[in-house]
Amino acid sequence: MIIRLAEGTLQTRFGSFNQILYYDGQKEIIALVMGDIAHKQNVLCRVHSHCISAHIFNSIECDCREQMEMAQRLIQEAGSGVVIWLDQEGKNNGHLALLQSRKLKAEGLSQTEAYMKLGYSADARSYIRAAEILREFMVQSITLMTDNPEKVSQLRKDGLVIAGIQPLAP
Repeated sequence: MIIRLAEGTLQTRFGSFNQILYYDGQKEIIALVMGDIAHKQNVLCRVHSHCISAHIFNSIECDCREQMEMAQRLIQEAGSGVVIWLDQEGKNNGHLALLQSRKLKAEGLSQTEAYMKLGYSADARSYIRAAEILREFMVQSITLMTDNPEKVSQLRKDGLVIAGIQPLAP
């Protein structure tokens, strides 16, 4: 269950968004909404997980920052859409797991393989809160901006209608 805590305008390089803060009892979730998305079909939607390395420290080791920028740019061009920011650092394994995995990645393992070798989940992310928020917005269907088939699968299991997929490969 989510609780809507507060909202306000956020000016970005990609225009003005309405920023809505939610809380699920453990973590905060932020929705950035541009335009009117209620009762709309094919709403551009990015469900994005927190990434300290890319978003705060401008790391070039992943494409998280570029994907967020591309999503906001596409929403700006369309005139409406939503970004849902989930606090799920390191595929929801945390920053410690991410740091511990660096050595294994340097040895040639994928991020998933490194997490598993260290005893973490390959991907512990959940998208149920994003689905709850989109239902609250009364969105009829979304065009999901993602390169992650598991995200698509989970959101469909959570009852969302995904009318299309927009890849975000930089």
